[in-house]
Amino acid sequence: MKKIGKVIGTFSATKESKSSTPRPKVESLNLIKDFGIENDKFAQKDLDKTVMILGLNSYEISFQNGVNLKFGSLGENIIFDFNPHILPIGTVLQIGECQIQIMQKCTMCDHLSIFHKRLPKIVKDCRGLYCKILKNGTIKIDFDVYIKE
Repeated sequence: MKKIGKVIGTFSATKESKSSTPRPKVESLNLIKDFGIENDKFAQKDLDKTVMILGLNSYEISFQNGVNLKFGSLGENIIFDFNPHILPIGTVLQIGECQIQIMQKCTMCDHLSIFHKRLPKIVKDCRGLYCKILKNGTIKIDFDVYIKE
């Protein structure tokens, strides 16, 4: 396995959250294969989209374009210190005991306009990636991220 970075943030749309974004920061995520993220309101919906990942660069691009966002605003579950958008669809990431597979690029949502009317265009190429859970595990901030080869 090849180390490519670290987890720098974990977020979950809990059943208690009034809105899906910004997602509240959580201490850890418990990923369950064929279910989703434990206590997340989107669990058991679309198993190929149960985890959304993105890199810090998505927020940096927003900031450079005059849109200052809180982490969690783009709807992500995990933020990395590297850009996962450079990885091909099908890539498997190992984070702790957990394994996730990149399934597709995130579609652009109009709800991002609530933060700034230009935001959907600003982040159109780095909004996030949907992943499927291949192996159960817990993910926390500072966990190393590896590409499983």
